Amino acid sequence: MALRGANQESGRPYNRRIILEAIRLQGPVTRADLAKQVGLSLQTVSTITAELLEQGFLVLRREPPRGRGFPAPKLQVNPDGGYACGLYVTPRGIDAGLVNMAGEIVARETVDTPQLSPDDAFAHIARLLKRLRKARPGGRMLGVGMSMPGPFEVDSMSFVGPTTMQGWEGVSLHERLRAATGLPAFIETDNVAAAHGECLYGAGGDYASFYYLYLGVGLGGCAVHRGLPVRGGWGNAGELGHVPLVPGGDRCPCGNQGCLERYISLEAYERRVPEVGEAAWLEEIAPIFRSTIVTIENLFDPETIILGGIGSPGLNRKLRAIAEELPNSVAARRDRSAERLVVSEVGADAVLLGAAALAVSGTLSPQASILFNSAGNAPVADPLMNDIDGQESA
Repeated sequence: MALRGANQESGRPYNRRIILEAIRLQGPVTRADLAKQVGLSLQTVSTITAELLEQGFLVLRREPPRGRGFPAPKLQVNPDGGYACGLYVTPRGIDAGLVNMAGEIVARETVDTPQLSPDDAFAHIARLLKRLRKARPGGRMLGVGMSMPGPFEVDSMSFVGPTTMQGWEGVSLHERLRAATGLPAFIETDNVAAAHGECLYGAGGDYASFYYLYLGVGLGGCAVHRGLPVRGGWGNAGELGHVPLVPGGDRCPCGNQGCLERYISLEAYERRVPEVGEAAWLEEIAPIFRSTIVTIENLFDPETIILGGIGSPGLNRKLRAIAEELPNSVAARRDRSAERLVVSEVGADAVLLGAAALAVSGTLSPQASILFNSAGNAPVADPLMNDIDGQESA
């Protein structure tokens, strides 16, 4: 997506975000190249980047001399210029990570308690955040992103069954997360958060269009086109787990029969493998898994499908192996440059990285003024409109 600034003085807060987001996504970059990218004058870019350097959001990278002179220095995001917390709340507990602006997880915490109630979960989250912040005392906290299994706001599927957070109906997630942390809060389904993490820090960034297949406690996915997830009308696109692909199959808690996550998910793996063994389970699900891949290809026509989630790398590789010989689909092209199915190298970290990145993008993006001016949100200091001493910039 093209990022364009506004040359009116009233657009200064917007321009700060445009410039920082452009450097975060495309840097290192010179001031002159940055001005061309965002459509602002070199003077405007120079003034704003000087402020962002003073605030510690940016650093300058100086290149070695070439010939008779020195190349123009390049701007890049300071990894320690800010931090966000990524949370993954699952039926098994809570994973939490403190992530810097370079996408590095600098501290981690976990709670291994199954099916936490909302009150217990948010009490844990408040404690987890306090412990995480000790890893970077005095570090600037930008926000918190929380991911959960979906779908959201579907009575017959949301918070129903062992792959969801049972008993969370009617919980005001944004409000509870803001109250527990005191930070700008962002909520996303786990499959979309993980796809976002894969796009920023994994192989997803190499493709204009890919599908992220998320193996979690349940099964989900997310089509990504030019860096943006395909969300659907209500934000629940990609609920593959509830596609009834097996005629006359097992009854699912959602009320249907033969839903995919009854066969392909960590819940299914842990339920079925003790009964028949891993090899037999893989053989059992192989035709279902291959049909799933072909269905995704025919529906979305991605350049590739990336298999990720919280399954072990070994399990993901075994699933990749049973899909070696895929049936025909629109993906069976002679001019392919990518394999039809690849395994994510980011792995289980994708969901934490994606959740934290949502908080960074949401706080620092050009639309972030909504967070600080909306009557529906608790007042939060705008990190880009305060100088390094905490005083509002002129």
